[in-house]
Amino acid sequence: MRLATGGFILNSGLTKRDADEETAQQLHRFATTTYPFLGKLEPSRFVRLLSAGEIAVGTLLLVPFVPAAVAGAALTGFSAGLVGLYLRTPGMRQEGSLRPTEPGIVLAKDVWMFGIGLSLVIDGAAQACRRSSS
Repeated sequence: MRLATGGFILNSGLTKRDADEETAQQLHRFATTTYPFLGKLEPSRFVRLLSAGEIAVGTLLLVPFVPAAVAGAALTGFSAGLVGLYLRTPGMRQEGSLRPTEPGIVLAKDVWMFGIGLSLVIDGAAQACRRSSS
């Protein structure tokens, strides 16, 4: 789980690191539709921060000595923002349903990262409980 998810997110962050101004504006505009407070950031700064966040989360997942609960918490937080985009952005879901529209599929698929993040947190907590009871 960690390898596949970490590689996916790290690649996404590395790709965004060199985003041009048009891409930065598109990503920023999309994000501010759902999260208006992000409008305070310049598009290029927003994309640099997003890229750095993705690189950090991807790295946490890929580095084996980072505890599962820590990597899972980072992934859960990151993916919660993506699930929020899916749930709150107009046009991403079919009316009155959680089912995605065609454009919404891009975000709806990210729910798997949220599930993986929660699984890692639960697994890490269970391991800690087993160690403390031994």
